[in-house]
Amino acid sequence: MVVDLKKKNFHPCNLERMSHLKRRMSMAENPKKATRAGNYFISNYPPFSFWSEDQNEEVAAVYEQEGEKGVPLGLYHHIPFCRKRCHFCYFRVYTDKSAEDIKHYLDSTVRELEMMARRPLIEGRKPQFIYFGGGTPSYLSAKQLGDLTERMKAILPWDEAEEVAFECEPGTLNAGKLAAIKDIGVTRLSLGIENFDDHILEINGRAHRSKEVGRAYERARDEGFEQINIDLIAGMIEETEENWQRNIEKTIELSPDSVTIYQMEIPYNTTIYREMKDTGKLIAPVADWQTKRRWVKEAFAALESAGYTVGSGYTAVKDPQKAKFIYRDSLWGGADLLGLGVASFSHAAGLHYQNVTEISEYMEAIEAGRMPTKRSFRTTEEQRMIREFILRMKLGKVDAAALNSKYGVDVLSRWEGELGELSHEGLLRVEGQEILLEREGLLCVDNLLHEFFLPEHRTEKLV
Repeated sequence: MVVDLKKKNFHPCNLERMSHLKRRMSMAENPKKATRAGNYFISNYPPFSFWSEDQNEEVAAVYEQEGEKGVPLGLYHHIPFCRKRCHFCYFRVYTDKSAEDIKHYLDSTVRELEMMARRPLIEGRKPQFIYFGGGTPSYLSAKQLGDLTERMKAILPWDEAEEVAFECEPGTLNAGKLAAIKDIGVTRLSLGIENFDDHILEINGRAHRSKEVGRAYERARDEGFEQINIDLIAGMIEETEENWQRNIEKTIELSPDSVTIYQMEIPYNTTIYREMKDTGKLIAPVADWQTKRRWVKEAFAALESAGYTVGSGYTAVKDPQKAKFIYRDSLWGGADLLGLGVASFSHAAGLHYQNVTEISEYMEAIEAGRMPTKRSFRTTEEQRMIREFILRMKLGKVDAAALNSKYGVDVLSRWEGELGELSHEGLLRVEGQEILLEREGLLCVDNLLHEFFLPEHRTEKLV
């Protein structure tokens, strides 16, 4: 690759930018980059590593102000219980809790909601979206789900919600459970299938098997959910070319409303990483990045041939008018999010924070009537603009005029050099006021986003 430093859209005086370009060029020359331990996926800005306890007093204070008019409100509920911990899982989950432990925890989350719903920032507002994540929300019994959501709705009604999303592990679903999930108002059911091969499911620590996938999917279809989403992971341990092609074929055969495909990564707090550390291995026992990106590219191409539309670096939808991801789109656009439960994340009037990460500490705080805050970060207007810009890049399309109107920043001028380089490399193009990622750029978008971070937030993430 030869870069013409005389091009109008390149900033030759920016040595840091040139250094980033050289590293990316080196990556292109050595494309079989091994997967190593660490987080790859970008879900927020500034990065979590910059959050601290220093600003925690501001968390309570921000809830004493009224919500900004026009800003949507979302509700996230973390259910941290699972039948089994997957070897690649890095979330706060528990596999050893009794029915009484679970009841105590759910009671605590309701009390947290009661405490927060009385604050001026939340009072009188109705959530635009609700998301039950985990862990495994479908681990709860039908009765537990009914009791929990009835109490939640009495505090913060969601009769006007545009989306109620619910994560499921196929092996936890039966006809009665699915009926209960439908009854509580779930509109998008997300099935964490990950792979259709029993051996790969087993070796990666998944609790379910392929027969349970088929039964769960058919039962979910019978219930008539507005949107059924299938989750897949490209590059799991012992994934092969042949198996990946079968995953694509099986997904198209099932014909879900939407498909989410992640590329396997190995965060530090996973079973796989602990084994790597014990054996002294630096390279993870999964496919390299070039292979994973190619597999996702092949899956997207096959889905498009089957009538799907690629809507982000991770999703394809059958009908863009019907299949929505309100939780993602609103949150990335700056919505307030009230997160309930251990380790959950929230976004309140420009302030990010996370709850404490141990269940006992969480319940003790709630029992004492305290907000269970662990760490936080107060963003500036500039940081909020960068956050929305980079997260919208993950959708493959950024409306520069809309960001200019919202933040008073011409992003095309601000990042003229960065966008010019990426355009020169064939990863995106600028058409008028729109930034459009090419497929190759979309497949490695998380790696590109660091180019737009403020200097103090940049880290080495090239893979």
